Amino acid sequence: MNRRHFIERLSLGSGGLMASSALAFPLSGQAASFSKASGQEYTADVVIAGGGLGGCAAALAALRNQQTVILTEETDWIGGQVTQQGVPPDEHDWIETHGATRLYREFRTSVRRYYQQFYPLTEAAKSRTYFNPGDGTVSKICHEPKVALAVLEQMLNPYLSSRQLRILLNYKVTAADVKGDEVKALKATHRPTGTTVVLTAPYFVDATELGDLLPLTRTEFVTGAESRKETNELHAPEKAEPNNVQAFTMCMALDYIPGSNFVIDKPKEYSFWSNYTPKFTPAWSGKLLDLSYSNPKTLVPKALGFHPEGIATGDKLNLWNYRRIINKANFKAGFFPGDITLVNWPQNDYTLGNLIGASEKDFTHHVNRAKQLSLSLLYWLQTEAPRPDGGAGWAGLRLREDIMGTEDGLAKYPYIRESRRIKAAFTIREEHVGAEQRAQVTGKKETLAAPFKDSVGVGYYHIDLHPSTAQNNYIDFGSLPFQIPLGALIPQRVRNLLPANKNIGTTHITNGCYRLHPVEWSIGEAVGMLVAFARQKQVIPRTVYEKSSLLEEFQKTVRSQGIETQWPA
Repeated sequence: MNRRHFIERLSLGSGGLMASSALAFPLSGQAASFSKASGQEYTADVVIAGGGLGGCAAALAALRNQQTVILTEETDWIGGQVTQQGVPPDEHDWIETHGATRLYREFRTSVRRYYQQFYPLTEAAKSRTYFNPGDGTVSKICHEPKVALAVLEQMLNPYLSSRQLRILLNYKVTAADVKGDEVKALKATHRPTGTTVVLTAPYFVDATELGDLLPLTRTEFVTGAESRKETNELHAPEKAEPNNVQAFTMCMALDYIPGSNFVIDKPKEYSFWSNYTPKFTPAWSGKLLDLSYSNPKTLVPKALGFHPEGIATGDKLNLWNYRRIINKANFKAGFFPGDITLVNWPQNDYTLGNLIGASEKDFTHHVNRAKQLSLSLLYWLQTEAPRPDGGAGWAGLRLREDIMGTEDGLAKYPYIRESRRIKAAFTIREEHVGAEQRAQVTGKKETLAAPFKDSVGVGYYHIDLHPSTAQNNYIDFGSLPFQIPLGALIPQRVRNLLPANKNIGTTHITNGCYRLHPVEWSIGEAVGMLVAFARQKQVIPRTVYEKSSLLEEFQKTVRSQGIETQWPA
């Protein structure tokens, strides 16, 4: 195809090309150098849309296997949930030694090394083998978003210098040129200026947070919850609910300076949110802005604690410590005036709108309302939250815009828990990974999830679905250490597009354990290697999946590069 004609068609919206409607925040950015084919067309061996953990891992895997890469990111930060979404890693207990790729553990080690090299740690902190900057309880390595950003940039910089990689920040893919079962090119738009570029490659990877490339490329996909009849899953609803997806969250960073007053202006929606009681089924514990919530596993009301000096709150979880990214005690006296925490709590989960497929107007509307919810939570904590001394409010809580890299102090992008999902060659269902249903299938209590002969990675997290847009309460139950089957990464029809985020072949239920940081990374790394392997063998990815000799060779290759394909027995 004549790319000039393609650009004209994109401008006119004709010829079967589809345009994306999802919002990208207009932030200043930069573009790295790369070979330019002609006009505003750029080409590489693989184009990866989305610079989150899956996109970065896919890029690194492809790059180390001698592929050229174009990576687009619609904000000005790569890193996805660990950077621009403000969510420290959610990980399993074995992460330090196994259950993730070697490259992911190198990333984590580099984060620790960054603190050791540039921050004034105490001697005790320096001596800890598994140093945790914030000592947050959610992870063995709770750290600042900007440190993760710096480490990811360090990992990618050599390839930028060698011109093997081009990163297009603040670019969102907005249209695609598709012929039959193949994607030919993408159009990416620079949000601040409206400048467009055409990106061509033999392979394309959808590592976007919402699976944006799937409708653009006419790749078959599903959204929301499948029915129990469709999947035979214990926890699936009786009827399919395609618009029922998990809450998203606008995270924020806070520190606490005793004796100070950083109370923000009263948010314009404070009256609504401070009086809002979710109408969930089963019922929520009461008002959303309160130190209680529904226990995710039992759904009975559960009290929470809050003390921004990290002081224990009896047998209640101190929310301040949950995702704390800086524990001032780990650094030389006086360096940090207070701890810093990231707020991604039940109280700021937003369930009143679905971002998948939303128009730009609706996307902006719901993101702004979610921001109002988070700011209302902050104002409530500053002015009304109960204190142990009988008083109300913690005026010394300070919104840290610098931590999030934004003017309003909120994350650059919503924390997305659920995406469009490809209709895959193989779909992972609850019977494969859910502890209860797996026991029903096998007739015994299992310690590992179903084995997949096409495994290209491993992961673990319990099945954790947050309250949803259909006003369902938590769905949270046990899973088993699982494998990542190659079949779940292969679209049923489209030959040269692969998923590398939360858009793989899971169900609404199993997405709840395949959506976390190290699993997304493992998916991306396997996909980056699959592109390189398929190009080397001159076959399409589906052939690798279907031909046993190629599959075995590919698995041997991924294992040789530090990707585990099975758990220890």
